[in-house]
Amino acid sequence: MQHYWIGDFFIDLSRNQITQHNTTQILAPKALAVLTYLAQRQGDVISQDELLDNVWAGTVVSPNTLQRSIAQLRKALGDDGKTQVLIKTHAKKGYSLECEVRREKAATKRVTDSSTEHATTASITQHDAEVHQPVAMSAKAPVKWGSLVITLCVMFMVGFHYFSTSNSVRISVSQIRALTATDYKESTGIYSPDGKFIVFSRYSDELCINHIWAKNIETQEEFQLTKNLRAYGPHSFSTDGSKLAFITQDECDKPITQKMCYQLASLDLTQALNAPQSPTVLMECKNSEIRKPIWLNNNDIALLQKHTDAWKLIRYSVAQDESALLYEMPGGSISDYDVATNSNKISLTGFHNDGQYYIEMLSLQGEVLSSHRIEYPENIAKHTLIYPNFSPQEDQLIFSTGRRLFTVTQQGKISEVSLPLDQPIAAPVVHPQGERMLAIKGYFDSDVIIATLDDITNSTAAQEQSDKQGVYRVLHRSSVADDSATFQPSGELIAYESARSGDPQVWLTDGRKTRQLSNFAMDSMMAGMVWSRQGDRLLVNLNRSLTLINLEGEVTSFVLDHPVERLFQWHSDTNMALAHVRIAGIVKLVQINLNLASTQVILDTQATWADSSDDGQVVYKDKMNRFWLSSALEDRYLEALQNQGSDKNFVVRNNHIYGINDALQLWSYDLDSEEFTVIGKVPSNVSNLTDVNASQVLMDITLVSRKAVVELILDD
Repeated sequence: MQHYWIGDFFIDLSRNQITQHNTTQILAPKALAVLTYLAQRQGDVISQDELLDNVWAGTVVSPNTLQRSIAQLRKALGDDGKTQVLIKTHAKKGYSLECEVRREKAATKRVTDSSTEHATTASITQHDAEVHQPVAMSAKAPVKWGSLVITLCVMFMVGFHYFSTSNSVRISVSQIRALTATDYKESTGIYSPDGKFIVFSRYSDELCINHIWAKNIETQEEFQLTKNLRAYGPHSFSTDGSKLAFITQDECDKPITQKMCYQLASLDLTQALNAPQSPTVLMECKNSEIRKPIWLNNNDIALLQKHTDAWKLIRYSVAQDESALLYEMPGGSISDYDVATNSNKISLTGFHNDGQYYIEMLSLQGEVLSSHRIEYPENIAKHTLIYPNFSPQEDQLIFSTGRRLFTVTQQGKISEVSLPLDQPIAAPVVHPQGERMLAIKGYFDSDVIIATLDDITNSTAAQEQSDKQGVYRVLHRSSVADDSATFQPSGELIAYESARSGDPQVWLTDGRKTRQLSNFAMDSMMAGMVWSRQGDRLLVNLNRSLTLINLEGEVTSFVLDHPVERLFQWHSDTNMALAHVRIAGIVKLVQINLNLASTQVILDTQATWADSSDDGQVVYKDKMNRFWLSSALEDRYLEALQNQGSDKNFVVRNNHIYGINDALQLWSYDLDSEEFTVIGKVPSNVSNLTDVNASQVLMDITLVSRKAVVELILDD
């Protein structure tokens, strides 16, 4: 192929050129030959020897020659050795091109569009509405938000009341409108201090592009602010509006305790409005996580930092280039915070050592002004984590649980704002003048696919050909989120989670017909679903509590001391469940005895995923994607699975671990014989492996993941 596209880079081999937005670079023919070879095998890991043999056929060159070509390509593509967004190095294996490749014909419209407007870029969202943690650029969007009506031309009048400590206040919303309406994921929208601009992140799965953008609300003109490809988190303006602060993350050069390293960075807005800029790194964390920076009045930056799995609020001094602890929850962990610079107050939500959820108000110096337990009303689930921002009324904060908005007072009293939305909004942020709010509205479309293990093994062709051969079949197609499917033991049913009726519910299928089993309340959240051994019941993690549901839809709930973040496994004979629970705000891997409602800690930290075999062996994956086998004496590292971990889930069935590695290979590992086997290739849009039985496998695929910034107009 002489002409093709990688993301928004046009490759012209006839002229030895790479072009992006009217900017053309000329590269050495051999460097472009390396790029073309990688493009022809997009997604595959190509060894150094194979590249050298094919690009420099008949010529003796050293590996350094290839490395120089890779460096030239990364520089031309705006990539680098740290970020490795487009060309990825696989230690001791080779290189891969991690971006869609398109022929010139498919990209014709793109050329026309780029001549009249700024190039479309991408976003990384930290505000995941529930988890509320940084997300890498390749991570899937876990929020299940039914189908988005992009044409947000719905005009409505709604009113709501809520309590303050002094009197009742009425606010109404007169209009909701889209501020962005593209095919990409836009998130973390904020207003500039003067209210003239919104700043947001924009991310494209298809084009592998991720940048921070600004939009002039009056003229609708958009500006790409960042120059380099990064995973960008939520951002904050300095009080004078001249600078932005945000978190970036990259894979660590030499990971020790975590794969990702985090940087606090800043950007000069005036310069960035004229031309995209490279962020200035202020602080780097290689062994801890940081998130949500907010600029304070004195030019310091507040942000959350995770120490020993507890989130604490720290203050970073830009002038002195040093950080210090500002506040930590007593014996617990902070969930979220916000700053009201006009009143010099900080609000926090989080857990104390008593396991209860609190809202606290601080001065900018970290002095506690008030501390109250949050009082949940009947119409909001008990263990719901809330992420409130200051509202137009000083003593009120506003937050979203999905399809509904709520306010919470500084004394912890919650009241509902009723909005007739077709699907959820997240992260409401109030305009500096208080007459409007930004929020994120989204659309997530995923399906469950099923395949036989034999077909995957026997399929030796490229993945695109395998799909045409019918190796993978969609279970029941819908235009919303379907996922987390699991086989009924000794039966023909498959249970899966679907939002096709408006909210996430449990659905059952026999492969031909499907029916809704549950009828959970609006804004319910599911995080784990496991069959009983007899296949007559399902244990579901519903709103951070465990609930049994039988095949007639009858529900029984368990009363537990701690909120359950993720259900991994359930052995119904002993009524023991493997789960992540939040103890005093810290997420731990535990075994729950449902008969006694007691908890035994297995891992005093958060694993990235876990499962257990029929005989009770617990397997978990750490932050480095390494596999461990839990033991009473000492956990055993499964060395045979080195480099087989990824950001996708794994399952343990019949004493076999099944997983998907970064090369998109489905594999198995026998815990008894310690034999490792590669089963075959999976589709590139697989987001998770959910279950395996004797002959078949179930997986989730992501089809569309879009988010848009919307604005809610408030009445006077």
